[in-house]
Amino acid sequence: MPCSCKQKKNNPPISTTDRYITFDGIDCDGNARILMSYIRSHIDDPQKTNKFWEYFKQKAAGGSGPKPDDLFLIHSNLNQIRELFELYEDNEALALLDVVEIECC
Repeated sequence: MPCSCKQKKNNPPISTTDRYITFDGIDCDGNARILMSYIRSHIDDPQKTNKFWEYFKQKAAGGSGPKPDDLFLIHSNLNQIRELFELYEDNEALALLDVVEIECC
């Protein structure tokens, strides 16, 4: 009888993503673009912005050096972005931020 370790196992397909193996099924760039639109929906409102967010907008546009991609900018400012979404109780944006943080950052 052959060793059980060499027998092919019928494992069910995994429906979750795994960034450590392939990044298959993970749209980091697309999700980062969506997150940036959530961020802008808050910080483009004069009542919700401050000096940090004005600098963030300038940086996103490439105004203080090379224009970073959205994912890099989000990764670099995760805590501030989380605080923004929590402050304005944007649960949809918070949920997507969690996905991006886990799968892409």
